[in-house]
Amino acid sequence: MSASARVYLDWNASAPLRPEAREAVLAALDPAGNPSAIHAEGRVARALIETAREDVAALVGAEPHNVIFTSGATEAAAMALTPDWGTRTFDRLLVSAIEHPCVLAGGRFGADQVTQAPVTGAGTIDIFVLQQLLTNNRRPLVALMAANNETGIVQPVAEAAALTHAAGGLLVCDAVQTVGRLQTDIKTLGVDALLLSAHKLGGPKGVGAMVLADDKVAPAPLLSGGGQEGRLRSGTQNLAGIAGFGAAAKAAKAEMVNWTGVAALRHHLESSRKGHTWSCFRPDTVTLFPGSVHVTRIPNTSLIYVPGMSAQLLLMQLDLAGFAVSAGAACSSGKLARSHVLEAMGAPAEIAGGAVRVSLGPTTATEEIDRLIATLDAIASAHAARRAPTLALPTIGDTHARGP
Repeated sequence: MSASARVYLDWNASAPLRPEAREAVLAALDPAGNPSAIHAEGRVARALIETAREDVAALVGAEPHNVIFTSGATEAAAMALTPDWGTRTFDRLLVSAIEHPCVLAGGRFGADQVTQAPVTGAGTIDIFVLQQLLTNNRRPLVALMAANNETGIVQPVAEAAALTHAAGGLLVCDAVQTVGRLQTDIKTLGVDALLLSAHKLGGPKGVGAMVLADDKVAPAPLLSGGGQEGRLRSGTQNLAGIAGFGAAAKAAKAEMVNWTGVAALRHHLESSRKGHTWSCFRPDTVTLFPGSVHVTRIPNTSLIYVPGMSAQLLLMQLDLAGFAVSAGAACSSGKLARSHVLEAMGAPAEIAGGAVRVSLGPTTATEEIDRLIATLDAIASAHAARRAPTLALPTIGDTHARGP
């Protein structure tokens, strides 16, 4: 590999486009018909959408008619996070403090209707506090991600869903970071809706889905008009994007076994730091109390920091060295700020303001990680040298330095 070649290590922000998805997008640009039209040309377009719907449904164990295509997970969140779910009305939205900004925004709930549930030092929602919040709120809607986009920590979604249902509520799960990487089944999780994004699993950008567990319980439409997508999301569908999403979902389901090798490569990265000049933040190694549930991560995510160096500076130096990594959520308009996720976990300020996320994928090569390790060693050593106190040298006229 050329020393000047770029190395892409930002898979949690967006996965590279799969060849299958590219082909599906290009093929879907040709049909002239509107998917809502009943003539032959329209039926051709409609068939592409329904095939994609089946492939996305198969990836998460859902029924195809319960897949509602959107412009992305952010729109899916805006649709799902509403007080109005048909015959059911919710007066409170409970969200974990580490959710993606599109969920923390609260969707169609008012700001005074949103309550954040704290998380543990290991990065999981505090189930005991959630249970208390559910007891104190009669009609709760809960939002809990399947795995955090910054730390990779997998959340106790099934347990939270069971508690939520016992309290008479529903649970919406942002599954963007687990779908295609870990088995993510809507029935096994017991959630009422999943939020998905195509480009996280190698599909095109600008398309996603809300997947319902039961079509008898659905949120009020976000967009009204022609009644597309089961009357839940009006507007002519993004045919090319949806076709690419379906192709990516089908490929991701077939290739999920490849992520085992990704976990091994991440272990190689995290076990190879030299001289403690740079470090890995491992929240999954935190012991909360005896007998606590073991915390796991999705297989590709690491948090790296250099003591005394800001995340912005470390990110810039890695970028100049040819590495694409992230600090915090990638959907924050290019802004860099201290991680709200790490702050919610109570991480030290040096880590909350200094950690960058390295996220790998099935095409990441061992030599790329070896090059990253060497680059981190060089950056950290140079930074340590700059911070080291300098030895004062004698100057002309300093009689104490000249001796007798």
